[in-house]
Amino acid sequence: MRRFIAMLVLAAGVLLAVAVVQDAKPGWWERLWYPLRYEQIVRGHARNYELDPALLAAVIYQESKFKADARSSSGAIGLMQLLPDTAQGIALHTGGTAFRVGDLYDPEINVRYGAWYLRHLLQKYRDERTALAAYNAGQENVDRWRRSGRGIQFSETRAYVDRVEELKQIYRDAYGNDLGG
Repeated sequence: MRRFIAMLVLAAGVLLAVAVVQDAKPGWWERLWYPLRYEQIVRGHARNYELDPALLAAVIYQESKFKADARSSSGAIGLMQLLPDTAQGIALHTGGTAFRVGDLYDPEINVRYGAWYLRHLLQKYRDERTALAAYNAGQENVDRWRRSGRGIQFSETRAYVDRVEELKQIYRDAYGNDLGG
């Protein structure tokens, strides 16, 4: 019985310690829960496309949790979950001539295309939340919502935008210097 009580007290102490750390959110804790992979690629393409590196990292985390081989049920591929048709269009816009779907599994190419696309959406909509909505739900949906004077119509997309904005702040706080931000 004493052993059981001791184990219970120990478990309660560990849970309390985790709760305190979770509430305080020190940088090391945030980095543990929100990894930053491919730092040089993220920093380089953020700089090249004049993006907040924390925003780029947040989109990657939300889309794929930094898993280069991620593939969605809709056919989106790689770190930034790009659809092959979208990526092929980006390749043509950026001077590419020989696009292959398999290229989307390459972190450098995937983040380059995704960063270009995110910059394109930010320039088109001139608002980060609207650009993120278009990244998630597609430009046609966002354009239709805007024409009708309505906000984001998909609850999933509203949650996506809110989460990416939250993740951007987490990445900024946890990795500010490492991201160059």
